[in-house]
Amino acid sequence: MKENNPYTTLCLCLFSLLLVFNLDLCLSSTSSPASELFEAWCKEHGKTYSSEREKLHRLQVFQDNFDFVARHNSNENSSYALALNAFADLTPHEFRSSRLGLSRAAVNAGRPRILGPGPGHAGDGDVPSSVDWLEKGAVTRVKDQGSCGACWSFSATGAIEGINKIITGSLVSLSEQELVDCDKTYNDGCGGGLMDYAFQFVIDNHGIDTEDDYPYLGQERTCNKQKLRRHVVSIDGYVDVPANNEKMLLQAVANQPVSVGISGGERAFQLYSKGVFTGPCSTSLDHAVLIVGYGSQNGVDYWIVKNSWGSRWGMNGYIYMQRNSGNDEGLCGINMLASYPTKTSPNPPPPPAPGPTKCDLLTYCSEGETCCCKFRFFGICISWNCCGLDSAVCCKDHQHCCPQDYPVCDTTRNQCLKHSGNFTEAEALRKRGSLRKQSSWQSIVEGWIL
Repeated sequence: MKENNPYTTLCLCLFSLLLVFNLDLCLSSTSSPASELFEAWCKEHGKTYSSEREKLHRLQVFQDNFDFVARHNSNENSSYALALNAFADLTPHEFRSSRLGLSRAAVNAGRPRILGPGPGHAGDGDVPSSVDWLEKGAVTRVKDQGSCGACWSFSATGAIEGINKIITGSLVSLSEQELVDCDKTYNDGCGGGLMDYAFQFVIDNHGIDTEDDYPYLGQERTCNKQKLRRHVVSIDGYVDVPANNEKMLLQAVANQPVSVGISGGERAFQLYSKGVFTGPCSTSLDHAVLIVGYGSQNGVDYWIVKNSWGSRWGMNGYIYMQRNSGNDEGLCGINMLASYPTKTSPNPPPPPAPGPTKCDLLTYCSEGETCCCKFRFFGICISWNCCGLDSAVCCKDHQHCCPQDYPVCDTTRNQCLKHSGNFTEAEALRKRGSLRKQSSWQSIVEGWIL
């Protein structure tokens, strides 16, 4: 056996001491005031991490954001304040990669622009000194896009919700999920999109469903064709405000909420808390929001902007952004890409009340169920089962069914898969499904894996 080299042994001892010393530094840092603040912040926002290493990394990011907030807030001349909000454990890069979603490809796709003031819009000099569509009841609650890059869909539905309220008197919260799932001609769901294409989708579809009926999930799913046919709110067209024309943008906002693109990835924007935001920020558009009014505060003109990052960001989900900044593009490029839907026609009549699902002349399943053939004779179904899932896929064993989002039946493992192939258990969620024979027999099949 080879003898140990004394020099090697000494080096190993020193290396071990350094590891212990670094570990002590890490442990001591976790008991610092920043650590105590971080623990309180984690508790307030319900944050948990997969490991102590990850938590230590998040503490370091939090400390860096804390220093940034403290430096900014020490400037008494600033018109806005920052705070350690729900995004205080994210680096600017991490934040930009998860919370934006205005598609630059869509913006640069050479789409035809429909320019003009639109029907009924105020002329030059006719606008009031301030407008707040939230106070007028034309704005729904603040929503949260989560880590899906679907800001474009929230901006678009917000604008449609606003004009629908103004024209019909009814404020209806509309489905971002329908746009994420079904608007695929130019838009790309969580991968980003553009409001003009969303408006055109609603026009071509003759309307859009409600949020209650087609709720937001924060991820892309297969388009629900049945809900796609539920046209609760419609629009007739849309108008693009001429780029870099703040006067025409003001006229548009005086008449209705307006969709706009902005540069929303700056760290000051990420950690914004209150006041009139004045930047700094670029004019490289990467985020979509909704202007719902304008006003002035302490001699500074501002836009009232509704965001889609939840009510715990900014002023209950809103931000005041400087207006009349002296830049044609506007602060953060807010004057560059504005558009709004137009509406003069009434909404489509409500769809007929859903009834039983017809399997054949004599057999029906209940509302919201799918007919699955249990037994065929010369190509004719003789006996039916009822799957307790809407628009489901019937499995070849004639005993099971799968949701339309996960249409691949694996009856051996009692699973429903999105695609054929192997899926890890971590990629699946359990759900209770049902499979019923017609008439009185009924059984519940548990363990569907979505």
